[in-house]
Amino acid sequence: MHTEKVFFGFFVLLALTLNFGFFLGEIDNPDHHNVYELFAALVVSLIATILKLGERSQIGALLLAASLVADLQLIAAATVWAIAVHVTDVGLSPMVMASIVSLSGGALLANMVSAVLVTVETATLTR
Repeated sequence: MHTEKVFFGFFVLLALTLNFGFFLGEIDNPDHHNVYELFAALVVSLIATILKLGERSQIGALLLAASLVADLQLIAAATVWAIAVHVTDVGLSPMVMASIVSLSGGALLANMVSAVLVTVETATLTR
C-alpha cells in the first residue's frame, strides 16, 4: 500500500464529505449552513489540491483541474459570505445564503468528479 495514495484519497474524500455537510439543508436558511464547515471544506480542498501537484498522468491533470474548480467555487462562497457579513449591511439574507450554498454545490460537483476519477484510477491500476 502506498502511503501517499492513502493520504491523497483521504483528503479527496474528506473534502467531498465536508462540502456535502455544508451543502445539505435548506438552501436559503443560514441556520442550516455553518461558516466553520465551509472554512474546513475550503482548507481540506486546498490541501487536496496541493497533494495533486506534480502528478504527470492524464487522470492527474483532470484531478488537478477538478480540484482547482472546487477551490475556486469555495473561495467564491467564502468571499460572498465575508462581504455580506463584514462589508455590507446585507447580512446573511436568504438570497445571499442561496448564492453561497449554490457556489458550494458547484464545488461539491467538482469534488464528486475527483472522487470518481480516483476510483477509476485505482480500479485500472495493475499490480
